[in-house]
Amino acid sequence: MAFLAQLATDFIGMFQKGGEVFGSLVVGIVPLLIVLMTFVNALVALIGPEKIDRLGEKAGSEGIKYYPLRYIVLPFVSVFFLTNPMAYTMGRFLPEKYKPAFYDAAVSYVHPPLGLFPHINPGEIFVWAGIANGITQLGLPLGDLAIRYALVGLVVIFMRGIITEKLTAVMSARAASEA
Repeated sequence: MAFLAQLATDFIGMFQKGGEVFGSLVVGIVPLLIVLMTFVNALVALIGPEKIDRLGEKAGSEGIKYYPLRYIVLPFVSVFFLTNPMAYTMGRFLPEKYKPAFYDAAVSYVHPPLGLFPHINPGEIFVWAGIANGITQLGLPLGDLAIRYALVGLVVIFMRGIITEKLTAVMSARAASEA
């Protein structure tokens, strides 16, 4: 009987702990996300959506000099301003041959900047919160980690964009030759 009582206590304790965590999120991260999303929407209104659209059109230009614009700047701006999953819609300005690579870059950048910009992908904030909790328990600063995550993410999306663009070109050429 003592075993069953302990099992019941532990079972309900698990939900009590979950409630505590949920409560801390409601008074901690949720207001932050709401204010940050409001700020980003105001910033888009101030800059003008047409200027952001023009950036997407320019990124679709031919040439290696447009790689950083296409696979670093455009994914970052898309993810920052449009957030996940709307960020992928910026690919509409690119020629078909660049769309898979842009998508790969953008989808790969919705997690790395969460420590700096949690509004980007609120559904993933729990991943960052878990990492942040571990880093905090070690007594290490979160700011350094957040900046490193975001910067490494930019390098990774740049490489992924270029590689995916090349793979897409090879696969398209192969498909055209088989047709």
